[in-house]
Amino acid sequence: MANDLNVVALVGRLTRESELRFSSGGMAICRFSIAVNRRKRTADNKWEDEANFFDCTMFGKSAEAMNQYLEKGRQVSILGELRQSRWEQDGQTRTRVEIAVNSLQLLASASGERSDYRRTENQNKPQGSYNNARVSAPAPTPVMDMGGPEQFDDDQIPF
Repeated sequence: MANDLNVVALVGRLTRESELRFSSGGMAICRFSIAVNRRKRTADNKWEDEANFFDCTMFGKSAEAMNQYLEKGRQVSILGELRQSRWEQDGQTRTRVEIAVNSLQLLASASGERSDYRRTENQNKPQGSYNNARVSAPAPTPVMDMGGPEQFDDDQIPF
């Protein structure tokens, strides 16, 4: 149906270090999880924070470039869409819902400091080690448009 809408916008903190893998076709897949707090009123009329946890996945060159900045505790803003995976395991159908990230913005470090990751041409480009291979990644701007997961063939995604 053309009138359906699937958009997710969240601001939260990473709950663990990101994980970068590569599909059999060579496409980068970066997975991470964020916690988003929600204020709610308790039975005794006091306010408390309740944490909600969301699994997220980024694809392609942007996933490779952003992976090195996604450390536990960092605050990020993401835009994306919900994706549901279904598979059989031990004779039972399993499902998983995660956020396919189309855009990610780095907001604050784990210590709460705001950061600007723009680099000049004279600065060294960051390098990271992923799956025992050295990867030289261009410095990302604070906001990166990842395109969309629809650009990738489902056979390239390992889940």
